[in-house]
Amino acid sequence: MEISYNTTVTATSVAILLVYTWKVLNWAWFRPKKLENYLRKSGLQGNKYKLLYGDLKELTNKHNEPKSKPINFSGDVPQRLIPFFCDSINKNGKSSFVWLGPYPVVLITEPEHVKEILTKNYVYQKQIHPNPFSKILALGLSKLEEDKWAKHRKIISPAFQVEKLKHMLPAFYQSCSEMISKWEEIIPNETSFELDVWPDFQLMTSEVISRTAFGSSYEEGRIVFELQREQAEHVTDISRTVYIPGTRFLPTKRNKRMLEIKKQVQTTIRRIIDKRLMAMEAGEPSKNDLLAILLESNMKEIEQHGSKDFGMTTIEVIEECKLFYFAGQETTSVLLVWTMILLCLHPEWQARAREEVLQVIGNEKPDFEGLSRLKIVTMILHETLRLFPPVPTYCRRNKHEVKLGELSLPAGVLLFIPTILIHYDKELWGEDAKEFKPERFSEGVLKATKGHLSFIPFSGGPRVCIGQNFAMMEAKMAIAMILQKFSFKLSPSYTHAPVASFALRPQYGAPLLIRKL
Repeated sequence: MEISYNTTVTATSVAILLVYTWKVLNWAWFRPKKLENYLRKSGLQGNKYKLLYGDLKELTNKHNEPKSKPINFSGDVPQRLIPFFCDSINKNGKSSFVWLGPYPVVLITEPEHVKEILTKNYVYQKQIHPNPFSKILALGLSKLEEDKWAKHRKIISPAFQVEKLKHMLPAFYQSCSEMISKWEEIIPNETSFELDVWPDFQLMTSEVISRTAFGSSYEEGRIVFELQREQAEHVTDISRTVYIPGTRFLPTKRNKRMLEIKKQVQTTIRRIIDKRLMAMEAGEPSKNDLLAILLESNMKEIEQHGSKDFGMTTIEVIEECKLFYFAGQETTSVLLVWTMILLCLHPEWQARAREEVLQVIGNEKPDFEGLSRLKIVTMILHETLRLFPPVPTYCRRNKHEVKLGELSLPAGVLLFIPTILIHYDKELWGEDAKEFKPERFSEGVLKATKGHLSFIPFSGGPRVCIGQNFAMMEAKMAIAMILQKFSFKLSPSYTHAPVASFALRPQYGAPLLIRKL
């Protein structure tokens, strides 16, 4: 009996070991090789798969190389940001594939393919990194899929309607005024003063989010911004490594720190939400900030259907707030800093923009109507978004086997859309694609793109960034107010080094020589 029992235990253990061995081998070798054969039969060219790592080592080395080498203003921005993918396209063609560990990544650069992927959002879904910690930054609208995405989008949309944005202009104005007042205090009269505007734009856009999203001061939300920024750096590093299942449970220094950040952020935001809910229950007048609109929209949805299942849970509201903090602040701060840098490089456009602002708004407080009439400023912002898109790449994954144009793709392939390459494509934008020419957008985006989906700074299709009007209005307000008060040019200490860290940032800041008008 004892022998029989031991034999059974041994046999069971061996069976379990064999199953897990097969799973590991299938994940690390057999499945990648099967996918590689499929892609090659579809006519795609790409690197041969290398066990476990694929192209990760080369990709990481290529990515780190440019960080120590600034470029000149006529330099190749895509090559600095995504060198490995640029080299792959030069070697294997526009539609080719590389390996992110054991996962094949198909490069998508044709506008028609991009349009189909972004339009059919139920077929091509957001790519979630296999490391579960990649979800820790924010599991809000940008990471949700299908019915859950549709529910959240419906509840959140009222907060970003134009009429609601009009009520947020005072918060935009107050935050911009504080930054400009600070500049006026430190910049002497009748002389230029060197100032790194990048930290100020980060602070100002953080203040805007604190006021418009939560009706709170920057001090109350400051800890969230700082923690979310640190969390983003951790997630970026993780995305460049092969995740071995189970390692997230190891008590490493990084794992513990990421969990600690998650807890602190949740506690801080929950405190803000609880205070707001208590105020609403006490019958206090509703505020016009994003959180109030979101909570009201959520309650309305629950009451309308008579079930909490149709609304968002507190945890889900917290995740959306985390996304507000991160995405709202990052997008506008990088748009502003690159706009200022480009206007330094092109003083004729700085002069034209200032002339328009003074003609339309004068030295008065900008209002919604005035900002909406700033055609030249809008052209400049669009061209800045083309040359320096806040998010230089997008990723999607097809749920099932699909036909994308002439390409046959197996289920579960990663689809990499290099926005920065599409925005610089001479076949789409002409031989002057690398040049700053806001006049491209003089008749709007549709005319500039000739009907192609070749301008995607805020993504596209049903999942187009819900906050793009918010970001554009905030940027117009800031640029208009700066042009009313100052002229500016690049400092000799400025170093041109765009770097992708979630958003496309200036690696060494943006020191400018600013002068009062």
